[in-house]
Amino acid sequence: MTAGSKRRVLCIEDDAEMITLIQLILDGHGYEVAGVTSGSQGLAAARTSKPDVILLDLMMPEMDGWEVYRCLKQDAALSRIPVVIVTAKAQNIDRAMALRIAKVDDYITKPFAPQELVERVEAVLSKRIASDGG
Repeated sequence: MTAGSKRRVLCIEDDAEMITLIQLILDGHGYEVAGVTSGSQGLAAARTSKPDVILLDLMMPEMDGWEVYRCLKQDAALSRIPVVIVTAKAQNIDRAMALRIAKVDDYITKPFAPQELVERVEAVLSKRIASDGG
């Protein structure tokens, strides 16, 4: 990432209002947020835009978030992009499975505080930069 360039976030979320909310929150913190409303659109957008982080809803029609996540991790060009699950599934078992078994980078439940979203995205990006050697 070059100095002054915005970090790119791809939001894969079937609720257009939630995409708008995430765009409003992150735009004010120097992020460029693109949103798509289906899993297949999300995979296509990830391939073309190579975002710095992906925010992924789990409960979507047609292709659910877990299917999208598997496709991302199986694609060598996309597998290193950090994925943050943003979902209404607030059960501890869902969170534990996502973080420990599926190895998602983070898990945020809706509704969330705007500052929580910003902090979690920044933490995931910092971890990725550190693991890439700067």
